[in-house]
Amino acid sequence: MPMTKVNTHEAKTRLSALLATVEQTGSTILICRSGKPVAALTPPPAASSPDPLKRHPELQGRILYDPLETATEDDWPAAAR
Repeated sequence: MPMTKVNTHEAKTRLSALLATVEQTGSTILICRSGKPVAALTPPPAASSPDPLKRHPELQGRILYDPLETATEDDWPAAAR
């Protein structure tokens, strides 16, 4: 798939159309200043990335105490008393 090159002025004036092209075709559009590449419009990474809110399979533990309960002196190491 050939990479489309546009200058910064064209990118600024046609940004919505360029984004639609990337979205529809999955192609990359190279934005150039004075003929030299400065940025690229690319589609986002594939949706195969893990869900950031999904629980990690190895983290199955449960808290068996009230984390808001006040700590007693016995809960602290002797060196910290």
